[in-house]
Amino acid sequence: MFRETKAFSGFSADDTDRAREFYADTLDLRVSQLGGPGGLLMLHLAGDRDVVVYPKADHVPAAFTVLNFPVDDVDRAVDELTARGVRFARYPGLPQDDRGIMRDNGPTIAWFTDPAGNILSVIAQE
Repeated sequence: MFRETKAFSGFSADDTDRAREFYADTLDLRVSQLGGPGGLLMLHLAGDRDVVVYPKADHVPAAFTVLNFPVDDVDRAVDELTARGVRFARYPGLPQDDRGIMRDNGPTIAWFTDPAGNILSVIAQE
């Protein structure tokens, strides 16, 4: 039934205008805003994949990664995003370096959040 369906995922944000600025300007993604300011966002990702970011007044960020960005070089991605003002998260008990990168414990990965507190990552492309 769903083999040919183009499924997509989504998550909420408390302020989709701030989210749009972050995803479009900081992460340099193609973003469509539906319904005007404060409305639904569509993040257009590589590979013809879309992700919905919907407004939710009582938004609570998930306690898990909602979106992973596979990259060829995690160190370079962290450097570039840090230069754009992104701060990388440190999690107690995880073996992360001083820049927030975890290595040798699964794929190399570094986590950061969007303005709504949603957890995102740059992860080594396999």
